[in-house]
Amino acid sequence: MLWLFCLILFFPGSMVVRPGQSLTIDCKVSYSVTSYYSAWIRQPAGKALEWIGYMYSDGSTAYSDKLKSKFSFSRDTGTNTITLRGQNLQTEDTAVYYCARHTVTLTNEHGLQKPRADTQLNLKGSLNSRLCHICLFCM
Repeated sequence: MLWLFCLILFFPGSMVVRPGQSLTIDCKVSYSVTSYYSAWIRQPAGKALEWIGYMYSDGSTAYSDKLKSKFSFSRDTGTNTITLRGQNLQTEDTAVYYCARHTVTLTNEHGLQKPRADTQLNLKGSLNSRLCHICLFCM
């Protein structure tokens, strides 16, 4: 199991997007994005956490096979901001979206393989103020 925790400075509280539209969420973090892996995870109401993918400390990415055509990540190393972009979102994409940090630092990960994007995970700590709720609906 992979343990993650969040250190977030700014994260939007909620957003509403219509089906078929795109979405951008910026997550400004309190750690160096060049020293830690970052991850995006989502949780639809009443369902289990769902892995979206990783952004590694070197800037490369890995995505869940199920979601790789829908989401992409980028980052700004100057402001330590990780960005999630979604396209052609549908009502089934309504969820709470989490930005999280891998607990292993760059100096401790030499010789380790990068975790797969579909790695099982647990979240520890309170995430209530570190999330973004995305709601998609038809008008």
